Amino acid sequence: MKSLKLAIVGACLLGSVAQAETIGSVDTAFKLIGPDHKIVVEAYDDPKVDGVTCYISRAKTGGVSGALGLAEDKAEASIACRQVGAITFKKSLPVQEEVFNERLSVMFKKLRIVRMVDKSRNALVYLTYSDKLVDGSPKNSITAVAVDRGTVIPLK
Repeated sequence: MKSLKLAIVGACLLGSVAQAETIGSVDTAFKLIGPDHKIVVEAYDDPKVDGVTCYISRAKTGGVSGALGLAEDKAEASIACRQVGAITFKKSLPVQEEVFNERLSVMFKKLRIVRMVDKSRNALVYLTYSDKLVDGSPKNSITAVAVDRGTVIPLK
């Protein structure tokens, strides 16, 4: 039983690979009770690639349900990843890997960010999308960070 609890805790820790840093937000609709609807901008540092940060903008539902954490945020997000310092790799990268995810509702919808390596162009491609337990969402956004040709992207 103890090993099962440890496995569950480990899985939860692995699921939250990175923490978002809120950069700012703008109100989009006034709500008389509870917080306003807004667009938030968050930054995620790639956990395996120093010098790359992804900026995500997404809708956040306000009102009473938003304040209580019961609202379901829209499945729309925009992404822009940028080189913010010297790019170095902490370890070899798989060709494709989910690097961040964040729960957007109590109904299991998550915002996901996947990193893909474009080996022939020496670039890191980042895709963001949202999913639900039952249905996926076709809404997505993509960005790429070119890596200097003198720096080889280490692949698994």
